[in-house]
Amino acid sequence: MNRTNHNNGFLTLILAGLSMVGPLAIDTYLPSFPAISKAFEVGPLLMQQSLSLFLFTFAFMMLFYGTLSDSFGRRPVILVSLVVYTLASLGAAMAPSFGWLLVCRVFQGLAAGAGSVVSRAIVQDKFAGAEAQRMLSHIMMLFGLAPAIAPILGGWLQVSLGWRSIFWFLTSFGVLMLVVCYRALPESLPPKSRHAFHPVVIAANYLKVLRHHRFLLLALAVGLSFSGFALYIGSAANFVMNILHKPETAFAWLFIPLISGMVTGSAISAKHAARYTPKTMILAGYGIMAAASVLNVGYNYVFAAEVPWAVLPLFIYAFGLALITPAITIIAMNYFPDNRGLASSLQSFIQMFMFALVSGFVAPVLFESAFKLACGVMAGLCLSFFCWSLGQPKQTDAPPAAAGT
Repeated sequence: MNRTNHNNGFLTLILAGLSMVGPLAIDTYLPSFPAISKAFEVGPLLMQQSLSLFLFTFAFMMLFYGTLSDSFGRRPVILVSLVVYTLASLGAAMAPSFGWLLVCRVFQGLAAGAGSVVSRAIVQDKFAGAEAQRMLSHIMMLFGLAPAIAPILGGWLQVSLGWRSIFWFLTSFGVLMLVVCYRALPESLPPKSRHAFHPVVIAANYLKVLRHHRFLLLALAVGLSFSGFALYIGSAANFVMNILHKPETAFAWLFIPLISGMVTGSAISAKHAARYTPKTMILAGYGIMAAASVLNVGYNYVFAAEVPWAVLPLFIYAFGLALITPAITIIAMNYFPDNRGLASSLQSFIQMFMFALVSGFVAPVLFESAFKLACGVMAGLCLSFFCWSLGQPKQTDAPPAAAGT
């Protein structure tokens, strides 16, 4: 038993590390927006596209990683993606122009999504029911450290060594994960369980999932609930430096409340996964997020934003979000026990596509005002709950139990 727990703990660390690849590439360089803009003489809107392009390519490639891992195995897909990510990070560190930087960000985005998609599939390969939900919660709890640490580290790297040092850090992290996965990540999908890589069959499987309206609604519910994160991450530089009037090294005021709420909520979700039904956990999470949204809107309507009051509602919102995400994810993926990789791909794509849309197009419209940002979070939450209400499984339409090994 102790050896099993040790192995599961080490696997959790690896999968959490893989899930951190994308958030580190998103958040670490946010404090360097002004410096990169000045270095390449580009405006803030064009600089914003270095984030948007990454997010769109990140979301796009998520469509395919699950299917590729269903056909070729989880491990090869992870290793190839880490090689591409590391080379792209190296290219960004040495970028001679803004155009070169954008190209490297595109390749970073294309490669960074494999970890989060395939990690979910590995969990579903090896665990079932409450154990799978607990495992996902543990991964979220550790993964949540990345967005908290990344902008703080990025701010200090920017001040101490300049913006290029941030991409050297990302290169080093890519090398570390590549070595760890090559030496220690087991293959969870045996050859006999893989699907032949036939385009017609793959297209039919995608169509089957896309026609499942409850799956799509549940995936949208998660994506829309994360839109609050997307708004504040897409607005991070403006929110911290212009609204809160803090320096580049003070991004902790935004990210620590967000991520500490996520980590705390994930710990609670993992601890009580077997005690409470997923629906109970989801309703509790939505109630907490609703309270946080009302508090956020009310505070910013009455007062000028300042710490700590402007960020306290973000902690509460993230706490509720961590309660609903593992439960909804398990329910949605259990609809397709024979196509877990593909289902994970589509779910991740929908979530990240929503993230990209909100951070790339909605955030620039709202990021001049803390009140507008708070209203944007509330709107996303209302849409998320509407999707969950329509997509939750009925007793007569319960998803099949996921098989565990």
